Amino acid sequence: MSFSEHDTNAHDIDALLSGETLLTFPEVADRLGVPVTKVHDYVNAGKLVAHKQGGTKLIPELMLDEGTELSKFVAGAITVLLDGGFNHQEILSYLFTEDDSLPGRPIDALHGHGAREVIRRAQAMAF
Repeated sequence: MSFSEHDTNAHDIDALLSGETLLTFPEVADRLGVPVTKVHDYVNAGKLVAHKQGGTKLIPELMLDEGTELSKFVAGAITVLLDGGFNHQEILSYLFTEDDSLPGRPIDALHGHGAREVIRRAQAMAF
């Protein structure tokens, strides 16, 4: 199933993220060693995307590197998709939906050897 065939309502995103570790903004700030306002800046600048669940904005842990930094490839893919007119829900849907041609999910590929391919595909989808 291609990305364009997905319905990206909040319920679908909840289901896609159900097995993921989701972090609050303060948790992301602690992990990155920055003030919580900086996390808001990252979201506003298109370096991270958040999903609102039960009134709380959450960021999937896979959007971060294993260390204490943002993933440059995840941030790059998000920027390309935002520039192409995708909203946060559509971006989360794309990143966390299985893609047999990768194989796996784009978010996983962004942490490995498939990062450049995911960004290339994001560019093609966005424009």
